[in-house]
Amino acid sequence: MAVEAAQQDGPEPARSGGQHLTTTAEQGRFCVARCSCGWRGPARRARSQARTDAEGHAAAP
Repeated sequence: MAVEAAQQDGPEPARSGGQHLTTTAEQGRFCVARCSCGWRGPARRARSQARTDAEGHAAAP
């Protein structure tokens, strides 16, 4: 059984000045956006789309 390590982009502070710190993590062929508040975005094949999901979450009220 092989275990793959997830690669992560560093945390990004929320634009709205809230407590949200977002990261992206690779899981196999997919990339997932996550937040310090517990939110998790959908798995995406494109890292750029996962980052867009994270930005959208951080900007939401």
